[in-house]
Amino acid sequence: MRSMSYAREPAPEQSVAKVLPLLGVSHLDRSFEYRLSADQHEQAKPGVRLRVKFSGRLVDAILLERSDEQEHKGALAWVERVISPEVVYPPQTRKLVESLALRYAAITSDLIRLVVPPRHAKAEEADVRSSWESLGQVSEPDLSGWLSYRHGQSFVDAVLAGQAARAAWQIAPGDDWAQQIAALGTKVAIEGGGVLVVVPDQRDVDYLEQHFREYMSAKQVTVLSASQGHQARYRRYLSILHGQGRVVIGTRSACFAPVDDLRLAVIKDDGDENLVEPRAPYYHAREVLTTRSAQEHCALVIASHARTAETQLLVDSGWCHDLLAPPEVLKALMPSIHAIEDSSYAFARDIHAHHSRVPSMAFRAIRQALSRQCPVLVQVARTGYMPGLSCSRCRTPARCRACNGPLSYADSEQHRVHVLSCRWCGRPETNFSCVNCGNHQVRAQTRGSERTAEEIGRAFAGTPVVVSGGNRVIDQIEHKAQIVVATPGAEPRPSHGGYGAVVLLDAWLMLAREDLRASEDLVAIWANAIALAEPAEREGTVIIAAENALPEVQALLRWDVVGMAQRELALRAQVHFPPVFHMAAVDAPTAALEDFLALAQLPPDTEVLGPVDLPRDTRLPGEYDHQLFGPPQRMLLRTPLHDRNALGEALRRARASKVARKNDLPLRIQIDPIRVG
Repeated sequence: MRSMSYAREPAPEQSVAKVLPLLGVSHLDRSFEYRLSADQHEQAKPGVRLRVKFSGRLVDAILLERSDEQEHKGALAWVERVISPEVVYPPQTRKLVESLALRYAAITSDLIRLVVPPRHAKAEEADVRSSWESLGQVSEPDLSGWLSYRHGQSFVDAVLAGQAARAAWQIAPGDDWAQQIAALGTKVAIEGGGVLVVVPDQRDVDYLEQHFREYMSAKQVTVLSASQGHQARYRRYLSILHGQGRVVIGTRSACFAPVDDLRLAVIKDDGDENLVEPRAPYYHAREVLTTRSAQEHCALVIASHARTAETQLLVDSGWCHDLLAPPEVLKALMPSIHAIEDSSYAFARDIHAHHSRVPSMAFRAIRQALSRQCPVLVQVARTGYMPGLSCSRCRTPARCRACNGPLSYADSEQHRVHVLSCRWCGRPETNFSCVNCGNHQVRAQTRGSERTAEEIGRAFAGTPVVVSGGNRVIDQIEHKAQIVVATPGAEPRPSHGGYGAVVLLDAWLMLAREDLRASEDLVAIWANAIALAEPAEREGTVIIAAENALPEVQALLRWDVVGMAQRELALRAQVHFPPVFHMAAVDAPTAALEDFLALAQLPPDTEVLGPVDLPRDTRLPGEYDHQLFGPPQRMLLRTPLHDRNALGEALRRARASKVARKNDLPLRIQIDPIRVG
């Protein structure tokens, strides 16, 4: 037990502590004043963790500032203890978090919990203060790969000079993005600067780490990912804070890593949904890194084979510049790309019009690639056997009688047969009956990777067929005659070289999505697959099973992904959608939604759309009485880009007012959501 508070001596100087309690409550999301005791004076530095009493209970808190003068009129409560002398919330992180809290209408303490890993006492005993150089030898990297891009040399020179150079890098087909990033990052680290690379998934983390380890030891590469335990993650966080972690690579949450003297930040495939935090405040890693680049004056690379409308807006505004390969370089790297003409496309769309879904042109390309002992990639939209089924008579979607989920064919491990069952609850359907016409037969709306592999296996008997997707993702394959059927993002890399042929199916299915980003996503998915093909000079061929006249197909035939991004941005501008306008999606019960908007003092030019029902498969966080307060609904608020944080700040204040009025109904606010509806 501590002695009574009257026996404590205040710190000899700056005994007033401004503290942020980590309460997760919006109307209490501000600093409070406490008194520091003399025995806490040495350890209580701004940014350390504290324990304080708030409303009669002990809570964790962050020390923001110390002062000699107090603003509160009255006696101050004492800080109970300093949890750890480690400064886990340094000034640059505080500046970043406070900026993002305004932009995303977030509760600051919620953001801090995402940024700062939970403390682990054992991790603080590890040696994290030795220098980065002492951890191993570093080889001089080869930066010549950057010279094949326009302005590549000047960009590299600017980065190495410590300037805030920013580039939208369109990775050329066949170019090893990991090799280029590792080379430039290593050179920056040798010069004494910090490097931070954020990629969408663990596969990319592992691949990038391999390339960095060609230049430096494993200990000199700090990896942050969701699979690490509390101790490992906290220890690595401390090593970054103390400058030992100079080269940091990781997935989404790594974008907050407090890299000392950050000079180069890189984000790959910024259109990937894995880079969006699924919990409040739903931040996007790209927005975090662009904010850091502006605040810390570091270089930034937004790397991708395709390009998002958000990145194109940054280029058009002059905030960053293009880093593109010239036509002569593209010509040497590009495979030969063909699209099926109108009549063939219509034939390919009707999956019941023929015995196989792979067009004849694709069959010829597959045979030629296999004859050269090259692997072949066939990309399909979905995993499974027949992931989408409908009534064979009236085409009504086949749904489960128990939960109304979609029915599909699943493999039975016991009997090695395909069983009709629900994709949501798993219940088998032994006696299907259409709810519309009473028919008992089903037909396929589309065919999954397993059914496609089965058909191709019959057509190319004796050739190995590999399926990659879902829970069975293959990272790498041997460069030999075999066929890979993969879903988007699960395409294995050949051990050397590329695929002799790439066949892209299911364009109609992916474009049919009721989504603002359907076209943008399709171009990105196809561009990533095309980049795995051999160049045309080595007879690399790509077959796109889609109509030649589609703008997405034309963009890839010409490899004009920048032009496609410009088109998307222009279309978004016409309908006043992000990124040309700021937009907020506010979800709440009907009654609470009306009350919340009445509290919000929105910017003058704000346009209110809705309310509408929530998107399919979307639920509100928390439970409430639906009969009393109405069904959950969504309101869309959009405003011009006059003030980056005006909309978020207004919604943040309205949330605090709502909670202060004891309104505890569920509420979700998403700023510039990647999926609008």
